[in-house]
Amino acid sequence: MGVAYGMSKAALDQFTRSLALDLAPKQVRVNSVNPGFTKTSIFEGIMPKEDVPGFLDSVATIYPLRKVGQPEEVAKAIAFLASSESSFSTGVLLECDGGVHMNTKVVP
Repeated sequence: MGVAYGMSKAALDQFTRSLALDLAPKQVRVNSVNPGFTKTSIFEGIMPKEDVPGFLDSVATIYPLRKVGQPEEVAKAIAFLASSESSFSTGVLLECDGGVHMNTKVVP
C-alpha cells in the first residue's frame, strides 16, 4: 500500500508541474496544495466518536508542529493559490502538512 500511495502522490506532483508548463503560455496557472492529515468529520463515521480525540492526538505526534490540520487551514492555502495574490505562481506544490514532509522519522 505504501508504494501505491507514494507513487500516486508523486504522479500528482509531476502532473501539476507538467500541466503548469503546458498552460503557462495561455496564462493559465496550475498549482496544488498537498495537505497532511486533516481533522474532518469522516473519522466519526469510521470509529466511535469518543475515540476520535485520542486517535488525532496519536497521529499528531508524527508532525513537527505536533497537531493535525484543520480544514480551514487547508482552505486558506487553496484560496491563496487561487487568488490574484499568487498571480506569479505556477507549478507550485504547496505543502500544508505541519512539516511532516520533512520528518524523516515517519514510518509508514
